Amino acid sequence: MPGPVRIERRLSAILAADVSGYSRLMHEDEEGTHTKLMALLANGVEPPIAEHGGRIVKNTGDGFLAEFPSAVEAVRAAIQFQGNVRELTTGDRENRRISFRVGVNIGDVIVEPHDIFGDGVNIAARLESVAAPGGICISSVVHDQVQGKFGDRFVDLGEQTFKNIARPIRVYAILDDLRSATLSRCGGSSTLSPPRLSIVVLPFTNLSGDSEQDYFVDGVTGSLTTDLSRIGGSLVIGQHTAFTYKGKCIDIRQIGRELNVRYALGGSLQRCENLLRVNVQLIDAKTGNHLWAERFDKPIAGLLDMQDEIVSRIARTLDIQLMVAEARRAEKTLNPDAMDLYFQGRHSISKGLTSECLMEGRRSFELALAIDPNNVDALSWTASVEAALGLLFLTDHPLEHLTASEAMVLKALRLAPDHPWAHFTLATLLINTNRVAQGVAVCERALALDRNLADAHVLMGVAAFYRGCGADTESHVNQALRLSPRDIFAFHWMYTAGFAKMQVAADVEAAAWFARGIEANRNFPDLHFGYAAALALLGNLDEARAAATTGLAVDPTFTIRRVRSVPARGNEKFVAGAKRFVKGLYIAGVPEV
Repeated sequence: MPGPVRIERRLSAILAADVSGYSRLMHEDEEGTHTKLMALLANGVEPPIAEHGGRIVKNTGDGFLAEFPSAVEAVRAAIQFQGNVRELTTGDRENRRISFRVGVNIGDVIVEPHDIFGDGVNIAARLESVAAPGGICISSVVHDQVQGKFGDRFVDLGEQTFKNIARPIRVYAILDDLRSATLSRCGGSSTLSPPRLSIVVLPFTNLSGDSEQDYFVDGVTGSLTTDLSRIGGSLVIGQHTAFTYKGKCIDIRQIGRELNVRYALGGSLQRCENLLRVNVQLIDAKTGNHLWAERFDKPIAGLLDMQDEIVSRIARTLDIQLMVAEARRAEKTLNPDAMDLYFQGRHSISKGLTSECLMEGRRSFELALAIDPNNVDALSWTASVEAALGLLFLTDHPLEHLTASEAMVLKALRLAPDHPWAHFTLATLLINTNRVAQGVAVCERALALDRNLADAHVLMGVAAFYRGCGADTESHVNQALRLSPRDIFAFHWMYTAGFAKMQVAADVEAAAWFARGIEANRNFPDLHFGYAAALALLGNLDEARAAATTGLAVDPTFTIRRVRSVPARGNEKFVAGAKRFVKGLYIAGVPEV
């Protein structure tokens, strides 16, 4: 009696693809559509699949199923043939253009000569169904295998529930070169959860009564769209799509459903005599609730320069507000993933640069990295926490933290060479450990990647006083404050300015900067100690001792030895300025050990 038939199984990367709108195309031109499809398969699709070690298992009439031994090669083939198809169909009318939707998954499949079966295949087909025409969606299993090999091209669409699939599947979309959304606008797209940091910048309203100002209003809208796209992990709806809503009175919740975004940014611009007023609102696209609003008033002088300043200020502020909104969402999540934990960590640090806030943030980042060891955002910000612990007089062992920070940030940059915050963190380490020239070059790179990175402007001021040019630091700090006058970290920038003033013996101005910083945030201990040192050098001993006492109440572990242990070195003027700071601490009665 023959034994049971052995079923062949293997682990494979599965690629499912179909033609978007195939039935309509065939109905309108059956022979023409078939001919074009066969040509695209032969010339644009099949060669990349073969080149990357894949095989087409079967054709499905309007698409195909392919199998690869590697997730990386499957994604490479998908990106390549989608690019080929776009090039080959560039001249076609939009309503006659053939485009593929692609889903990629990894799974254990049952293999037959001309087909493969299993949950892994079904999930790939479901992923394909939610991709946009010309787009690619992958499962979290694939994402884990390919992350770090394709740059910052993935958008987390969250967990999605699919028909006949028992468990939710976390879906990632791959952005094309135009950073357009890869979500489908047809079929079942309305069932998808909006991706994190997804936003549409709606056309601003011109309230000036002067149609000649329309170009300026539209310019602000367009520039904001571009700048917000630089926020890591953001998905920003393209300007041309956003402008289809211009002049229309549509409920924000409807726009959110149509575009599948979490947030909408709206606003108005009004010219009042010699003043230009810009009102901006961030809105939850699901509920219609206002999350944040701000008004910007600027004198009218050089409209284009003013547009850059307004856009930069809004983009910087909005970056922070989006992080706050995402952190609040994450707090309500029962099963947080790596990005949820990253947002929570960012929110913890935004509360202040105390040991408690930094350690709370680090715990969230470490949990994120336990889930996803290559999460570049969590790596970069863990490195920032370690740098802060090593440089802000919060520990007796700064070198340990600085060494850990540098190792982490270099790993982050290997994974994502164009990550602005990672460049900024590395520049911070270099400048503060006597590698100023190298640090300045890295800081300039960070600013080239993100012109709204106000912290990098301040860091250029830090580099100035390490070079003995403390008089130049204030201008860099003021540049950052113009960009983000209500920044959550402005208190630290004011500390930087105060320290630089002390270097050049401008102690009255130093005290004023420290006092201004304390008004912004009373829970940053270094501000109190800087204020105490400046007052002591001015001879105001009672006030200096009172400031030192306040500082010790915020951080009872602070000592002069900690200040001396930080490995900060510079030229002679920097060293002299640092000695003045230490002298002021002694006079103010700060404990040595």
